[in-house]
Amino acid sequence: MRITDFRSFLVRPAVDPAAIPDIYTAAKNLLFVRLETEDGLHGWGECYTQADRDTQIEAHLRQLERYVVGWDARRIKPFTDAAYNDFAARRGAMDYYSAVSGIEQALWDLAGKRAGVPVYELLGGAVRDRLRVYANGWARTTSHEELAARARAVVARGFTALKFDPVPGPWRSFITREQEDETVARVAVVREAVGPDVDILLEIHRRLAPMHAVRIARRVEEFEPYWFEEPVLAENIDALADARAEIDLPVVTGEELYTKFEFREVFERGAADIINPDVCNVGGILELKEIAAMAEVYFVAVAPHNYNSTTVGLAATLQAAATMPNFIITEYFMNLEPWGREVATPPFEVEESHITLSDRPGLGIDLDEAALARSPRELFPRRAFGDA
Repeated sequence: MRITDFRSFLVRPAVDPAAIPDIYTAAKNLLFVRLETEDGLHGWGECYTQADRDTQIEAHLRQLERYVVGWDARRIKPFTDAAYNDFAARRGAMDYYSAVSGIEQALWDLAGKRAGVPVYELLGGAVRDRLRVYANGWARTTSHEELAARARAVVARGFTALKFDPVPGPWRSFITREQEDETVARVAVVREAVGPDVDILLEIHRRLAPMHAVRIARRVEEFEPYWFEEPVLAENIDALADARAEIDLPVVTGEELYTKFEFREVFERGAADIINPDVCNVGGILELKEIAAMAEVYFVAVAPHNYNSTTVGLAATLQAAATMPNFIITEYFMNLEPWGREVATPPFEVEESHITLSDRPGLGIDLDEAALARSPRELFPRRAFGDA
C-alpha cells in the first residue's frame, strides 16, 4: 500500500486555566505528521520538539516527504533503515531522529488499522492492560506555599506519582550552596504536602556537575524519592556511571539519547537503574521496544519519557510500553491535558494514576484537523542568553 499524501502540523497547544487551576502554559509548539495511503487509510505520528528547535524538525519532515510519498507503508523497518543510510548519510541528531520517529509511528498506526488490531498486538501482545503514569507540568512556582498547594492538587486528581525539577535558577553545571539548600527544601516541602505514600520523582535535567548531583542526592535521601533523573550530562557515560556509584537512589537517564546504539554504553557501564527513552525522538515505536529489550538483559527498568502531547505521542508510548516486561511508569503532562481533549478522539482518561490500554486499531487515537488549525504555531519571545 503506497503512501500518497503527507502532511505536517506545527501547532501551539492552548491550556484552559479553569481546567487545572494555576497550571503554567505549554512551553513549546507540538509537531504532528499524517500519512495517507492509496486505499484511503491514514495514520498519525508525533515528533519531539523543543521551544526554539521546532521549525528545524519540521524542515526535516518536509525533506523526508520526498522519500515517504510512494513508499510501501507496510515496510516500516526498511524505511527507518533507508532513512538513516540514504537520507541522513549515517549522521544522526535530535532533529533527524524526531522527524523519523513521527513518520515511523504513523506507519505503525497504518499497519494496525489495516490489520484491524492495536499496534501492541503486532509487537507481540500486551503484558499488561493498565499502565501507570506520573504527573508532570504542574510545578513551576516561586514560593514553597504555592509548590505545596500544587502538589496537593495533583494528588487530589488521583495521581500516586509526580515529578518536578527542584533545582532553582537557570541550567548551569555549578551552583551555589544556597541553591543546593533551596533544592533540598523544595523536596521537603513536596514530601510534607503529599505524605509518605505518593512517589516523588526528581528531575535534574542533566544540569549539574557530579559533585553537586551527588551531594544533593545524599541530602534528599531522607525524603525517599522514587528516582533521581539525569543527574549529569547523559553523553558523559563515565561521569554518569561514577555519579550513580555514589548515589543511593535509582538513577535515570535516556531522554536525550537516540537509538539503541547510544544506549548500549549505558547498559555496559552500569550507568543507570532506569532508562527513559522518548518514542518521539528515539527513532519510533520499534526502536523503543528494542531498547527496552536490551535493558531487560541488564535488569534495567524502562519509564518512557513523554514531553509530547497527551495525544499521539502518549498513544505511541502506551502501545510500546504495553509489550515491555520491564516497564514501570510513564509521563503524563497535566498542562497539556485540556488541549488534548479538544483535538483527540477519544481522549485519554487517567484513573488512579493509570491509563487503561485501548483495543482500538492502530495507535487507538485520531486527531481533529480543524481543531489543529485553531492552534497555529506561535513564535517565542526574544530573550537573552542566561535568562531564567
